[in-house]
Amino acid sequence: MTAESSFVTFVRELFSPLGQISARRMFSGHGLFYERLMFGLVFQEQLYLKVDAQSRPQFEQAGLQPFTYDRRGTVVALSYHRAPDSLFDEPEQARRWGSLALDAALRAQAAKPVKAARRPPRQPPPPPSR
Repeated sequence: MTAESSFVTFVRELFSPLGQISARRMFSGHGLFYERLMFGLVFQEQLYLKVDAQSRPQFEQAGLQPFTYDRRGTVVALSYHRAPDSLFDEPEQARRWGSLALDAALRAQAAKPVKAARRPPRQPPPPPSR
C-alpha cells in the first residue's frame, strides 16, 4: 500500500476541526472520510469537495470546476468540485467549505434507501421420514 502524500496529510490536518478525518487510497488518488462518509477527493495534488444540488451553486458562484475524467471518450463529471485556494490559508474557510462538503455527503447518505439486513440462506426442509 502506498503511503499518503504530504499534501493528503496536510488536508487531513486542515479538516481536523470537523472531526476524525481519514484518507483511503482510491484508484489514482485518495478519498477523504469523516467516519464512513466520503466528503473529499485528492487527485494529482488537487482537492475536490462533495457537492449536491443544495451546495453546488456556492461552488459554481466561486468559479470552482467539477472533477471530471474521461471514460471511453466521454467526459464524466462527479459530484465533487475543486476546493477554493483560500481554505489552505484560512482555517475558517477550511471549516466553512469542509462543512458544506460534509453536509452534502450526509444528505446523499440520507437519500439512499436503507439496505435490508442480510439473512442467512434458507435451509431446505428435512426430507420426509418413512
